Parts: sequence; C-alpha cells; structure tokens
Amino acid sequence: MTTADVTAALRALVAERDWGQFHTPANLAKSISIEAAELLEHFQWSDEARDPSGVAEELADVLTYSLLLADRLGLDPEAIVLDKLETTRRKYPVEKARGVSTKHDRL
Repeated sequence: MTTADVTAALRALVAERDWGQFHTPANLAKSISIEAAELLEHFQWSDEARDPSGVAEELADVLTYSLLLADRLGLDPEAIVLDKLETTRRKYPVEKARGVSTKHDRL
C-alpha cells in the first residue's frame, strides 16, 4: 500500500461520514498533538511500552491526522518528507553528526 492509497482510503472514510467539515487545518494540527500525547503516555513511566498494540493504535492516529492535514493543505507527504531529509542532511553532515545528538548550530 502506498501513501496515495492510504490517503485515498482516508478520504473515503471521511467523506462517508461527512467529517470533512471538522477537518480544518487547525483542528487537524490539534488532533496530531493530542494523539502524540496519547502515544507518549505509553512511555510515561518506562522507556519500554507496556502495550505495543496501544502504541500502534496511537501511532496510527498520529499518522492518520498527519496525512489528513497534508491532504487538506495540498501537500504531498512523500515529497515533504524527502525535502526535509535533504534539509537535515545539510544541517547535520555525517562527518560532524555521526553518533552525536548535538543540535546543528553547536556541531
């Protein structure tokens, strides 16, 4: 399944339920943050998740809202991820960033 297939399935689900009226960019961005917090809750007291299936569900929610937001804004998810990877490559050259977590402006 491709990102385009997933986006098409999301569009269909939203259209069938008439949920598009609620999917403003602001509402979708809020939903991403809310679902990310729910994902983080699985790691609240441990570096290991106690409920891997719950983690998968919350991660799916984050990805779902992210794809819906990209679609709403007319952005190609694959293109924006690849563009961001290129930016990250420039900011964190291998010879300076390999094996360290230092922020780019301190490398």
